[in-house]
Amino acid sequence: MTRFNKLRAFVAVAALSAASGAFAADIDMNADANDVAISGYDPVAYFSDSEATKGSAEYTATYKNAIYHFSSAENRDLFRADPSAYAPQYGGYCAFGVTMEKKFDVDPQAWRIVDNKLYLNLNKDVQTRWLTDVPGFIANANDIWPEIKTVEAAEL
Repeated sequence: MTRFNKLRAFVAVAALSAASGAFAADIDMNADANDVAISGYDPVAYFSDSEATKGSAEYTATYKNAIYHFSSAENRDLFRADPSAYAPQYGGYCAFGVTMEKKFDVDPQAWRIVDNKLYLNLNKDVQTRWLTDVPGFIANANDIWPEIKTVEAAEL
């Protein structure tokens, strides 16, 4: 292979790597390896149905490069109109974990809407602890989140 062809191959690989990285969920978003947020649960259903409802890959929308699934086209359209109104706080990381300067995954079944905002927790046991002082923990997490939101979870 000539030096020119090697350089051209290197540039092509670098461009493809950069392009694939451009589609990854933002660093402040909790998404799986496929960039799916909330394990595929419908964020709008927490508000409209007052329950954790699994979404479908048939109805999707993106927010901060994370992919959200919805149980209906109507829910998807509501989310698209105002994603910040429905997306979970702290990028979908555990609300209690943020108070400890950590980014923990969540159980979509451990959730609560407070002041019209969706909060998720690591699991029901952690949620029980979080529920002992929701306003205090939210205030604390709101102070901490700006400091940790751009740090990789593994680095915290």
